[in-house]
Amino acid sequence: MSVFIFILIILFASVLQTSTGFGFSIMATPFLLLLFDPREAIQLNLILSLFISSMLIVNIRRDVNWGVFKRFVIGGLFGLPLGITIFLLLDMTLLKLGVSLLIISLTILLITNWRTNQTIQRDFLVGGLSGLLTTSIGMPGPPLLLYFSGTNTKKATLRATTLAFYLFIYLASLMFQVLFAGTSTEIWLSSLKALPIVLVGLMVGQLLYKRISQKMFQILTYILLFISGGYLLFEQF
Repeated sequence: MSVFIFILIILFASVLQTSTGFGFSIMATPFLLLLFDPREAIQLNLILSLFISSMLIVNIRRDVNWGVFKRFVIGGLFGLPLGITIFLLLDMTLLKLGVSLLIISLTILLITNWRTNQTIQRDFLVGGLSGLLTTSIGMPGPPLLLYFSGTNTKKATLRATTLAFYLFIYLASLMFQVLFAGTSTEIWLSSLKALPIVLVGLMVGQLLYKRISQKMFQILTYILLFISGGYLLFEQF
């Protein structure tokens, strides 16, 4: 049963990541925590997400907003060490509770047509928050997704820019995790076993991406965030 659940989690999250540009870490990490301890779940997510991002970015790099990408990277460099410090020192229950409430609250703001203007300062801040969340719980997506949705960014730009940033943030976060939290053979073997499932998800996700309208894309965003935030919250009780 655990093997079946693992396959289902990886396949579904891979499809979402490919078709929307986000989704793997948001969906996979909470459910991987059912099967693995926090360190294993986070590092497994980072390895597979890095693989997916590197596979996808080649064909969509022309849609990347490179100015925003550079500011995200600079912000992320400040967030990475803070995130690994939180991971090592803070009770994971408190961290996940805080993140779940943040995701749910900001999703409600989006549904009620909350909007924000994209600025250089906010780009740095969002990059920093994303870096913090990646090294602490392996989920860089929520700040980026909420920010881009709030500024009504086109899905092609959102997808490409987040994937480009993910290449940097996942690699850097994995290095921080391995260096400061250690790793294990089981993590890397599990990642290797998951690669064929990821490849199937990539193919299915590419087909879905061509059929998802901007409106449907927003609806999927809200549903995904609610599921992720709701599950993280429920898990603490």
